[in-house]
Amino acid sequence: MAHVEHFEIPADDVARATTFYETVFGWTTEKWDEDNVMISPTGDGIGGDIHKREALAHPTVVITVDRIEDTVASLVANGGRVLGEIQPLGETSRWVYVEDCEGNTIGLYDETGTTA
Repeated sequence: MAHVEHFEIPADDVARATTFYETVFGWTTEKWDEDNVMISPTGDGIGGDIHKREALAHPTVVITVDRIEDTVASLVANGGRVLGEIQPLGETSRWVYVEDCEGNTIGLYDETGTTA
């Protein structure tokens, strides 16, 4: 069953954005590298990240699915479109950005259990 995995917040100045979200919302963060900060979940919420703004200029939700290829096939058959190639994330995970039928960008994530 699919579920929201995390959210992604693009920023021109990652340090400034991190301070903003820590101060305004009381979020706990951990620096991953110069361009990425992980946001720890609070309460019953989900975590996310703040990252250096690149191609996507707006926040994105990432949805965990059983198998990206199956979800992409259904998405395309129902009016969505794929935005790039499926990318590895570590040894056993993958992700890809897609658009829904309304043009909204979302991320898909799966864990393959083997090298992708």
